[in-house]
Formats: sequence, structure tokens, C-alpha cells
Amino acid sequence: MSESNIIEKCRQNNRVAQMHLYKQYCDGMFIVAMRFMKDAMEAEDMVQEAFIKAFSKLDQFKAEVTFGAWLKRIVIHKCIDTLKSKKQRLLELEEVHLKVVDTNFENEWLVEDTITAEEVKDAIHKLPDKYRYVLMLYLMEGYDHQEISDILNISEVASRTQLSRGKSRLRELLTPIKNGTRS
Repeated sequence: MSESNIIEKCRQNNRVAQMHLYKQYCDGMFIVAMRFMKDAMEAEDMVQEAFIKAFSKLDQFKAEVTFGAWLKRIVIHKCIDTLKSKKQRLLELEEVHLKVVDTNFENEWLVEDTITAEEVKDAIHKLPDKYRYVLMLYLMEGYDHQEISDILNISEVASRTQLSRGKSRLRELLTPIKNGTRS
């Protein structure tokens, strides 16, 4: 059965079809949620809430993107909204998440060889939320500025500006301290 058929059955509240979609996407969405939330229980909650919202809003799904991409956006929104409401800090990035998505910016992301992954994680946590969210969506999730602007409800210009300022702040925080001053 095709995904469009399964989604149509989900629109008709077919529980078997809903369970099929859930099983197909729950693990991937959990990984996305874990990048934002502090622990597995919170991430599971975000995934559950995202699926509930997705199933209740299936009439808004227009298949302009894949169901997985649409659901991923819902998961990210749930996580960010929860983090904002609780004023929690974002989960530390794992070393594998510190990748460059756009090779045009590769040199801008380079840091001194002496900088550890732990120092990078700590520096990211020190960034203001507006920079941290854009950095995470851009670097970890691979979203472009148009997608980030839709997710965070900001303009593309604001997304680019916040990414640029976030990079600058991150670079400042990661500049090694020598003789009591940053080099």
C-alpha cells in the first residue's frame, strides 16, 4: 500500500493505518527530538505529541513535501515550543552532529585543533536561544534559510543574520585564551 493510501486511511481515523505510519516514523522522529530535549522521556513525549497533532491536522497535509518532512517539522516545533516555555537549555550536541552542511561555509566553521568537542558543546550552550536554534536547525537538521524562517516564524534575512551572528559569537567563544587574553 502506498504512503498516500495510508495517509488517506489515517484521515478517516483508521487506527491500523495510523499505527503503520507511527511505526514507520517514530524512531527517526525520536532521534530528532533527542537532539533538542534533555532526556529520552521528554523526547518520547515530544514525539507522541507530534503524532497526535499530525493525525489531528492531517487535513492540512498537502503532500507538497513528504509526510516524514512534514512530521519532522512538527516534532521540531514541539521541542522548541517546550524548551521556550520551560526556559530549558538545549541538549548538548554530540560530536557527530558537529558537521558542516554547506561547503561554501566550511572555512567559517573551522576551529583551532586544540579545541575539544566538549568546548564546542559548552560554547553552543552559551549562545542566546535565537542563535542556538538557527545554528542547530542549519547544522544538525540541514534546513535552509527558507525552511528555518518557516519553522521559527522569522524572515529569511533574520535567519541568515542570526546564523552569521551565531557563528561569530561561537568563534569568539572558541578563540583560545593565551596569556589572559583571547588571541
